[in-house]
Amino acid sequence: MSVNKSNRRLKIRAKIRGAISGADHKPRLAVFRSNAAIYVQLIDDLRGVTLVSVSSKELEGTKGPKLEISKEVGKLLAQKAKEKGVSTVVFDRGGYLYHGRVKALAEGAREGGLIF
Repeated sequence: MSVNKSNRRLKIRAKIRGAISGADHKPRLAVFRSNAAIYVQLIDDLRGVTLVSVSSKELEGTKGPKLEISKEVGKLLAQKAKEKGVSTVVFDRGGYLYHGRVKALAEGAREGGLIF
């Protein structure tokens, strides 16, 4: 396997996924970041079910820097998680560095009331 950014991220992601797992009482908060958008899901790995999913595409009419949009996505996720009765999660950064949009999303989710 050639060493490039995407292969490196996938290798890191596999290592992280080997170490963490989500359950119904403490689901996994999985992050996917593309150039255009950021997507986040709460996943119960034991049942293989997505409990809540949110993306920056759901925030219609929101303009501004991607960092601020990511923070809003985190707050929206926390709000939807509270409606489902979830307050504690395991954070899965998906092989991305805990920096920039991923960090802003995590901070927004914490501000919204999620614990991790």
